[in-house]
Amino acid sequence: MIRVLKAFRQRHPSLEVVLEPGSAIAWDAGILSATVLDVIARDGTSIALLNTSATAHMPDLLEMPYRAAVRGAALPGEKAFTYQLGGITCLAGDVMGDYSFDQPLKIGDELIFEDMIHYTMVKTTMFNGVNHPAIAIQHEDGRLEVVRRFDYHDYESRLS
Repeated sequence: MIRVLKAFRQRHPSLEVVLEPGSAIAWDAGILSATVLDVIARDGTSIALLNTSATAHMPDLLEMPYRAAVRGAALPGEKAFTYQLGGITCLAGDVMGDYSFDQPLKIGDELIFEDMIHYTMVKTTMFNGVNHPAIAIQHEDGRLEVVRRFDYHDYESRLS
């Protein structure tokens, strides 16, 4: 591959070659931690509203045939309590999907979306001012190091 890339560069010296690392370095890595803000029963469906968003934080759920793995959850109906997981934006389609759990969800519960680093960090939006999730590193000794927090100024700076 190196030989091919060098030959390509010689033939096209004005072009810059950039390689995307892709899944090779980020597959099965990184979680997105969400908190249940409310639980609503409507038309026979239980909905858990989360402090995250498919639209703003997990666009792969909407853009491609992809179902995020949620730690401890299963397909709808496989476990005793099934919920539609909804996001915090005003978009009707801000839905992560239907998942079932062993126990009923309640306000304050943490849900862990697995393997979210590969595209989530680069494709997030700040739709209507929704903040990006903080970026943190969980060290082997259990220490959590917050590397970056986002706030309204990050959103504001993107507007002009």
